Amino acid sequence: MARIYPFHPLRYSEQAGPLENLVTQPYDKISPAMQARYLSLSPYNLVRVILGERAPSDSASDNPYTRAASHLHSWIASGILAREREPGIFPCFQEFAVPDTGERLVRKGFIALGAVEDYSAGVVHRHEQTLAGPKKDRLELLRHTHAHFGQLFMLYPDPEGCIDALLDRAAAGPPLAQVTDEYGAVHRLWKIAASAGIPDLMRDKKLLIADGHHRYETALAFRGENPGLPGSDRVMMTFVNMHSPGLKILATHRLVSGISASGLPTEGFPGDFLRKAAFDFQVDEIDSLDRLQRSWDESANRTVIGAAIGDRLFRMEERNARDELDVRILHDRILGGVLGIGEEAVRNERHLRYIRGLDAARDAARQGSAQIAFLLKPVSVERVAATSFAGGVMPQKSTDFYPKLLSGLTIYKLD
Repeated sequence: MARIYPFHPLRYSEQAGPLENLVTQPYDKISPAMQARYLSLSPYNLVRVILGERAPSDSASDNPYTRAASHLHSWIASGILAREREPGIFPCFQEFAVPDTGERLVRKGFIALGAVEDYSAGVVHRHEQTLAGPKKDRLELLRHTHAHFGQLFMLYPDPEGCIDALLDRAAAGPPLAQVTDEYGAVHRLWKIAASAGIPDLMRDKKLLIADGHHRYETALAFRGENPGLPGSDRVMMTFVNMHSPGLKILATHRLVSGISASGLPTEGFPGDFLRKAAFDFQVDEIDSLDRLQRSWDESANRTVIGAAIGDRLFRMEERNARDELDVRILHDRILGGVLGIGEEAVRNERHLRYIRGLDAARDAARQGSAQIAFLLKPVSVERVAATSFAGGVMPQKSTDFYPKLLSGLTIYKLD
């Protein structure tokens, strides 16, 4: 049973300035250049809290986490952040253009609190493994601030769209807040009363973590550390119907470099790679990304992976079709089997980088910043749900739910 709660979030006040100068992408999507830009926009930009600057003089009493807590308390005291007087649930719509196609969609969701549940309870399901480093960092921030700043992105099944109908009704009025992010996505926020009936409608739903596995497991750890702390058993989530037409998953393509150190000599590349791959795959050279995309459309039940090597482009179709995820076959049969890049190297991102966008991935191969760019077909929401609800997990960065949920539209302060 999914337990959903209205809440009194902190939100930026008019005193803080324009919202576009205050909110950020999720902490794990903020590059050093983005961090610097956010810092320059406003002294109240949330990056100062969720991803503060580090200094050589950092100590146990003065570090990014202690400074984050100081900023948060100061902003609350000065009215930069103000708490909603009445509890509510907050519809949040995102209007965006799909990369690669330009198709315009609207993704509809709502922000509320969700109970922190052990996976064994069968309510919250994951689809990816997590790493220790990010969880340690997020736990320190939570320990110091007692606040959740980013959104956990949760999917729920509602094929009839009963909850979406309530959200549409709320969205007929003017939004509480609206902001356009750096990727052109427009985020709009409304508020509906705590008595709107959404918690009852959500009660029989299973929840699937789309984005935010590390933050969810951080909330689990914090609850375990603080069993008597009011609010530690809840975390802020954005809930989206997995049957919504605005839900879009992009592929995350793989860039491989340094393969001379992974068991395949550089002087035999790319010939040796293509010959070894041909044992398990039908390898054909093709002339365009459009041809690759048509192959994906024509081979719904077969694994087809693209490989860009310099100016050349290849279509690789698995000879013995298996009911496995394309990304799993890529990792097991090609990265591991042909190139010798094992799971530990993948976890540590040795020889491997990730990139969004077919054109960007192919450009990396053409320009020489990658020896091979492996191009993947986006996985379907249905496949992610089937894997997750069956207790399975997918390789890291198997899914890219687009666009990301902004941090700072609402903040959940536990006390």
